[in-house]
Order: sequence, then structure tokens, then C-alpha cells
Amino acid sequence: MMRDGYVARWKDREYDASPDGDQVRIYQPDPGDGFTEVRGGRHVRVVPVADVAELAYVRTTCSWKGEPFIVLAEHDGWLRVEYTGGRAPIAESLGLEAFDFGVYQGWAPANEVTDLREQRA
Repeated sequence: MMRDGYVARWKDREYDASPDGDQVRIYQPDPGDGFTEVRGGRHVRVVPVADVAELAYVRTTCSWKGEPFIVLAEHDGWLRVEYTGGRAPIAESLGLEAFDFGVYQGWAPANEVTDLREQRA
């Protein structure tokens, strides 16, 4: 699974999360005590940040064609990647799209990507 976002450890379980001041919204796919369905397969519960054992930002990184990337999404054997090398000529030579100033993204075949790892901050 490719992750890019906050996670929180609450009551010995890790959840996708969204911090909001002194509270954290935690999410799970199934109904549960205190969770409210926000859409099919997505349930939320708001807990005090003081009750959360850990709050971290998790991001999946990789290499593609020898260059560093973060993984944003996954679909049908392809990975949506964002170049983190900071060199526009390299990004352009890889055929990446200029998503924003200095931000280059594209789709890479998953079988060409190496060094997939999760980073926590």
C-alpha cells in the first residue's frame, strides 16, 4: 500500500488521520463505536490529540530511472510519482508534467520503480 498522509496511533491501533488543532480526526473503512460514516467505506471519529500516542506524516518514496520520487497514488500497475531531485532538465528529460512551479509529476510503470520505502516524520 502506498501512503502519503497523516497517521495516528490511538488505543494501540494505527489510523489514517487528519490533525486539527487540539483534535485529530481518525478514519477507518468499517463502522465502529463512536465512528460516523462520511461516505461508503469511510468512517470518522474525532479524538483529543492528547489521547493519541503518535501522530506522524507517512510518505512513500522510491527511485525511478535512478532519480528520487515520492509516490502519490497507484493504479493498474502504474504509480503516480512526484520528482524530488530539484533539477528541471532531468524532470523534463523523464517526460514529467510541470504540475506547479518546480513540481514535476508523472506516471511510472510500477515494475520499473525500485527502492520503495515508507518514511515517517
